Amino acid sequence: MAYVKNLFDQNFIQYASYVIRDRAIPEITDGLKPVQRRIIHTLIKTDDGRFTKVANVVGKVMAYHPHGDASIYTALVNLANKEIFIDKQGNFGNMYTGDSASAPRYIECRLRPVTKEILNTNPKITQYVDTYDGRDTEPVAFQAKLPLVLIMGAEGIAVGMSTYILSHNIHEVIDAERKCLRGEKFQLYPDFPTGGLIDVSDYQDGLGKIVTRAKMDTSDEKKIVITELPYGSTTESLCDSIEKAVKNGKIKATSIQDYTSDKVNIEIRLQRGVYTKDVVDSLYAFTDCEQTIYCNLLVIKDNMPVQMTCTQVIEYHCKQLTGILKQELELEKADLMEKLHLRTLERIFVEERIYKKIEQMKTEEAVIKAVKDGFKPFRAELLRDITDEDVDHLLKIPIRRISLYDMNKNKAEVSAINARIKEINKLLKHLVEYAISWLDGIEKKLDAESSKRHTKITNIHTIDVKTVTKRDIPLRYDEKSGNLGIEVSGGSELFKVTPYDKILYVRKSGIYSVSETPKKLFVGPEMRFCGFADKESLSKVLFTIIYREPETQFVYIKRCKIPSFIMNRDYFFAPEGCEVLHIDTRKNFNFTLNYVKKPRLKVLSEKFKAGDYEEKSLKAKGVRVVAKEVQSLEVQSQKPENGELPL
Repeated sequence: MAYVKNLFDQNFIQYASYVIRDRAIPEITDGLKPVQRRIIHTLIKTDDGRFTKVANVVGKVMAYHPHGDASIYTALVNLANKEIFIDKQGNFGNMYTGDSASAPRYIECRLRPVTKEILNTNPKITQYVDTYDGRDTEPVAFQAKLPLVLIMGAEGIAVGMSTYILSHNIHEVIDAERKCLRGEKFQLYPDFPTGGLIDVSDYQDGLGKIVTRAKMDTSDEKKIVITELPYGSTTESLCDSIEKAVKNGKIKATSIQDYTSDKVNIEIRLQRGVYTKDVVDSLYAFTDCEQTIYCNLLVIKDNMPVQMTCTQVIEYHCKQLTGILKQELELEKADLMEKLHLRTLERIFVEERIYKKIEQMKTEEAVIKAVKDGFKPFRAELLRDITDEDVDHLLKIPIRRISLYDMNKNKAEVSAINARIKEINKLLKHLVEYAISWLDGIEKKLDAESSKRHTKITNIHTIDVKTVTKRDIPLRYDEKSGNLGIEVSGGSELFKVTPYDKILYVRKSGIYSVSETPKKLFVGPEMRFCGFADKESLSKVLFTIIYREPETQFVYIKRCKIPSFIMNRDYFFAPEGCEVLHIDTRKNFNFTLNYVKKPRLKVLSEKFKAGDYEEKSLKAKGVRVVAKEVQSLEVQSQKPENGELPL
């Protein structure tokens, strides 16, 4: 058993780590999950500028991704619909209606040129590792020059953790990077391609929540047209939620028509006598027209899951951008220095006729030595010492090229190389300015459509479902069965309620309890009281309880308030075993006690005023009204005063 337990624990840890790092949580370096990275890597390797069948791309990605074609196809369609890296041709689905894309054999895609500028694929900068079968290599993570994790957003559930990152407008993200590089303050808020309205007052820099709403046209008082969707909804899911609300009587509509194509258009026609202003709040309260989205910006950083804010991600990518640009400049400078060295070697080799010295040499070693010796007088002109590789390069120059060698062309090329090296040295000294100019340049290459903010930021006052729900459901009590609730068929109607009300009911025994509006609850025969139990108003209500002691048949009166309660818990108004004769919420009323007939008893009934008795605590015992055995009780009928609970 110990062996099995250790084996299970070890395997579970490995599995959890794999799911967290290699499947569910995006890498902060490039903002991609492994399957997305492998798709882009494949498109970069096979890019020829033409469209390729998605089925073909999926097949090639399977050389890198060990989890099957279905997950690759879904990820490719989602990635293409982000409209950043991939051009698409064919039906890639509809983000408004939720319609799925066509089969992979019918649709095509290709890489956008801007992808290679955003993602650095140079193996000298980007680390590559062997694929799962060892036949090829793939990037551990692209060195991205933009914070793609914020631009694209991401969601995923791993073992013991999850991430929910909302998408942001790419131009706003670039502007935030510029401000960060300049040391200025910046603030980022989500933006969704489906539009809608959002309240970001509790966004908390990516770790809080947003409230999102559909955008509605209410210019016609008898018709509501939804023109933009709240984030996370489709027209199908939205219509389903509206139809459900109509069926449950929450919204009074005669028809719901979905005319959505390339733009959202859901038309809701209202019933006769119902107007737009009466329905809008109910749509937000009872349908998916309003939703609350909770965010959690969790990413893989340094091979570990880390929770970050939008600000921290921007700051991280500013350092990454300047670091990548510096590496690119240094690599370019090294290549130019190498090219300059070779051009200098070629010029001296031809101009000084060093190639003549190898004519009499009979061995390879002698030839190499003769070339190196020929360059000794010109060592000051060289950038470094001559290597065997340099000699090999010179010896491979054809005789035809030597005879036609153009010194002026060589000098012009050397001059251009030196000018570029000078420019690179200047850029290396001003990396921040260079990074800002790179951001300006990449922004100009993006689609104009992506620059527009689709989602409008506004203040949203969340609609409380309880405030817009009308009390129109009858609460009934059947004395024969002892059942109380909105689904009780027989008995009498007490009053109208909503499903969200709290109801106080008192049994004959004096036990009272508070519950949400019951569907069908057994409270026993001869229920003494039932009313609303809002916590704030209930504490102000003065209850008068008149009960009879079984041993003595004496009647007691108790006046008290209920300061607090716990839902669905039993409490006692009267001592256990006593019989509650009456409960009232009026401040003052008259009641008559009818006494048990006895030989010497002349007065058989007597009137009393409830207002003559003082208020006591809930746990106190009642005051004895009179030391006589009571046969029955009669209470003066009167409507409850304003603010009192209904009887």
